[in-house]
Amino acid sequence: MTDFLDFQTLKRPPKPNTALIAPEGFTPLEAPDAAPPVLPFPPAETFARLISLIESRRDWKLVAADGATGRLRFIAVTKLLRFKDDIDVTILPVDGAPGHSTFAAYSRSRVGYSDLGTNRKRLDGLSAALSLP
Repeated sequence: MTDFLDFQTLKRPPKPNTALIAPEGFTPLEAPDAAPPVLPFPPAETFARLISLIESRRDWKLVAADGATGRLRFIAVTKLLRFKDDIDVTILPVDGAPGHSTFAAYSRSRVGYSDLGTNRKRLDGLSAALSLP
């Protein structure tokens, strides 16, 4: 069984090689870099869309997924140096908006000090892809 990331206790390292997107208050110990979009899909559909997105990418590999909790983990491999980065995502319902969802995502490099913005760009791209109809 995979131990998924607990966003409630997440503490980022001091190195600038992580990115965090989360709704306000979802990560009480860390400030997110950005807020995620509100998606016009129920959580189960957003979860399925994310699985499909991961499986469509040659440089991403699904490690674990739990549809019941809306959590998943995948690995992304950088193009130039083939570094492996770990990404955890939790799909969330939106209070007061039935049929809508949002998410929290944390992407971090396994090695190195700086990622030159790679993790943030990855999460921005993930947000954009999930927002498409």
